[in-house]
Amino acid sequence: MRLALRYGRGGAAAGKTPPAGPPARLLNQLLLRGSSPLAILLIWELASRTGVLPAHILAAPSQIGSAFWNLLASGELLGHLLVSAGRSLAGVSIGVAGGITLALISGLSRAGEIAVDAPMQMLRTLPSLALVPLFILWLGVGEAMKISMIAFGTAFPIYLTLFSGIRGVEAKLVEAAKTLGLTRLELIRHVILPGALPTFFVGLRFSLGGSWLALVVVEQVNAVQGIGFLANDARDFARTDVIVVCLLIYSLLGLTVDVLVRALERWALAWRPSFLNNP
Repeated sequence: MRLALRYGRGGAAAGKTPPAGPPARLLNQLLLRGSSPLAILLIWELASRTGVLPAHILAAPSQIGSAFWNLLASGELLGHLLVSAGRSLAGVSIGVAGGITLALISGLSRAGEIAVDAPMQMLRTLPSLALVPLFILWLGVGEAMKISMIAFGTAFPIYLTLFSGIRGVEAKLVEAAKTLGLTRLELIRHVILPGALPTFFVGLRFSLGGSWLALVVVEQVNAVQGIGFLANDARDFARTDVIVVCLLIYSLLGLTVDVLVRALERWALAWRPSFLNNP
């Protein structure tokens, strides 16, 4: 009754309105956050239509949307996307497996660190682009070179973060495990590796992001399929609309993979109080 009087006639008479519910607040936030991107798109479209921004410099948003739809409807985009995803998956699988193996060898023993860490630190400072000619001489210009370059670029983030996570496990936990009588293998399995998981997932996210960067490079080298080939081909014909579509595809792929990894991280680290308390 009081609420009715407050927000009903009495509220209306007093010029008051009831507070907005969660759906209304969410809609308001979406409108506020989306206003700037929409304004940019409108200015961009207007500049393109008036000739201020020529198509050979940057295509209009409407032209980019039309190019995306045409590529999607023809099946060409899906074919290139599957090829790029296959290359990235193969390279990431090899690179992550190699990085994990080397991090375990280096992180779990002093002798392993002496043998592995210094070469890894030297190799990770080499620019990937500078290695392309050498990989071509070794492996040719086929799929082996492309997958190897992706694997090379994705191994180091995993190695660095997992090594840091293993060495960063609290000494008190290790001492407590030894007091309970855990063997070395049990200590590694139940204490060290679970403690290193958070940094491992950080490295995995970096590796997956790096795989798309490496993919852009390798698909410019004697490729006949893939998103990078599509962008390179569009460059030869000054099709900036297709180039922007390819860039959007890369960004959406990176975002999708990152969301999947974060979901996996939330599941794997559900035992941590911070993950239990956060929605």
